[in-house]
Amino acid sequence: MTLHSPDLGKLIFGRLTLDDIPYHEPILIFTFIGVAIGAIAVLGLITYYRKWGYLWSEWFTSVDHKKIGIMYIVLALIMLLRGFADALMMRGQQAIAFGTHEGYLPAHHYDQIFTAHGTIMIFFVAMPFITGLINFVMPLQIGSRDVAFPFLNNFSFWMTVSGAVLVMASLFIGVFARTGWLAYPPLSELPSSPDSGVDYWIWGLQIAGVGTTLSGINMIATIVKMRAPGMTMMRMPIFTWTALLANVLIVAAFPVLTATLALLALDRYAGTHFFTNDLGGNYMMYVNLIWVWGHPEVYILVLPAFGVYSEVTSTFSRKRLFGYASMVYATVVIAVLSYLVWLHHFFTMGSGASVNSFFGITTMIISIPTGAKIFNWMFTMYRGRIVYDVPMLWVVAFIVTFVIGGMTGVLLAVPPADFELHNSLFLIAHFHNVIIGGVLFGMFAGVNYWFPKAFGFRLDPFWGKVSFWFWVVGFYFAFMPLYWLGLMGVTRRLRHFDDPSLQIWFEIAAFGAVLILIGIAAMIVQFAVSILHRDKLRDTTGDPWHGRTLEWSTSSPPPPYNFAFTPQVHDIDTWWQMKQYKWRRPVEGFLPIHMPKNTGTGVYLAVLSLIFGFAMVWYMWLIAAISFVALLAVAIHHTFNYDRDYYIPADEVGRVETARAGA
Repeated sequence: MTLHSPDLGKLIFGRLTLDDIPYHEPILIFTFIGVAIGAIAVLGLITYYRKWGYLWSEWFTSVDHKKIGIMYIVLALIMLLRGFADALMMRGQQAIAFGTHEGYLPAHHYDQIFTAHGTIMIFFVAMPFITGLINFVMPLQIGSRDVAFPFLNNFSFWMTVSGAVLVMASLFIGVFARTGWLAYPPLSELPSSPDSGVDYWIWGLQIAGVGTTLSGINMIATIVKMRAPGMTMMRMPIFTWTALLANVLIVAAFPVLTATLALLALDRYAGTHFFTNDLGGNYMMYVNLIWVWGHPEVYILVLPAFGVYSEVTSTFSRKRLFGYASMVYATVVIAVLSYLVWLHHFFTMGSGASVNSFFGITTMIISIPTGAKIFNWMFTMYRGRIVYDVPMLWVVAFIVTFVIGGMTGVLLAVPPADFELHNSLFLIAHFHNVIIGGVLFGMFAGVNYWFPKAFGFRLDPFWGKVSFWFWVVGFYFAFMPLYWLGLMGVTRRLRHFDDPSLQIWFEIAAFGAVLILIGIAAMIVQFAVSILHRDKLRDTTGDPWHGRTLEWSTSSPPPPYNFAFTPQVHDIDTWWQMKQYKWRRPVEGFLPIHMPKNTGTGVYLAVLSLIFGFAMVWYMWLIAAISFVALLAVAIHHTFNYDRDYYIPADEVGRVETARAGA
């Protein structure tokens, strides 16, 4: 009897072979060359200017909520470029692929692109944008020195980066999912997708989802337990309210996503039958579970954007926000109802008239508090002394665009109409109408609004307006034709069309995408010009917009400890009231300030998670086992690290505050 030793290569490399490197795909080869040149240039510059030590000690290992918030937004902007490149390729393909012309994207490539586009834009653009703004602004608004769990904040960020890197790796090693961004079975089951694509999707989202869930817990604890004295719940800024409710939704919804992905992974790895159509499985159960997460996710994204609009409208109208209490109640109602509408994503499933009627009615009801918010913003602007700076322009564009998206949403809430429109481009237009017009416009308003608080100088208004107009006009060119095509019954997710009369509409949509590309380029120019002219755009007051909430009471950028003395809150618009009462900055009586120390553990855990995820994608069981054990070991070792804090001496606080008072 002879014993065969297991194939060591198989144990280490799993199913990964040289054939999984897509060197026969010219588009990917050119993309890889471009990415490699860019990466070498960036790494070369960092090395040349000897910034590695600075980046590691001041940014990568930082537990300062402000720096983590900025890093989240940088991640979102980088991933926006990748997600938009996918969108541009889809628009280009659909504009030319008619009749005998097949276009330039083969089917298997096109399917990967639209899956990656949706996945990246939601999980790695919109979510980091939201989390970054909340991270930066919310602790300052509530008068706190940091979040409740500073290390957890750093760990959450790096887990999100890890998930993003894993999804990006699929571009050059193996393939990505060809299932659509929510990976419905049976397409995502092993018989239909035996390659690495769905596994990249599962592990990328699982790793990032851990970061999001922990971040949600962290933010809730911060808002509930760390508000300044006097800041009752009904004195919290609206942005903080929306942050609280969005994070409550995260903590309630993301475990559902985690469980759903785990069950799909078991189907693929262990041969179970949760979502197959035989042996007791049911793939409609997957669709229910993914949308029980997915619809609250839409509100996780849009509620903080609503908070941004509230802050910006109030500040630039030079007025207290109209109907503060109704705004709070509307936000709470939206958060609760967001769990009662998920079935409207699949009225066509065949649940029957009674079920469809219930979810159709709840979907219409959720538009009522949203409409109340729109009226509150408009009444805030009414008879206000409106200043049309760049953040306020985004608010006005949002109100017009979001109302159109909202009305088409109410139309889709009617089950008979949805039966006609569900699988058409009308739905694509509606979804982008609310996500771009609601979430993305809000994030751009937020970046322009709080940028001077983060860096001490404003963003260049000229290039901000150039970006704004190209984005807004480009959006209408890109998506209004899709409404029309959808009404004509054109199916979504197609890469080729036979009817030549449709081509003009796709060409108009492609033209819109090019305009948006110019808008994104103008935004990059805006950042570059602002950095070059930062002395001219400098803000020494800490309050360039004449703000109303506490974050504007600190210097720009704020010191590591945020506030030398914890503020006392007596009003909703705390900073506005302090200015009315001629508040003077203290210059004496400072005490040492207790602060958390930086730690590299978050980076180590995220890198090990990335290795574990990559190993699981490629069935590298040995590497997966080693990295998982290492993950546990690093996490346990961190619990024995008691050297986690330090004190900023009183004289150093005094120096910083005296310099600030002098400015």
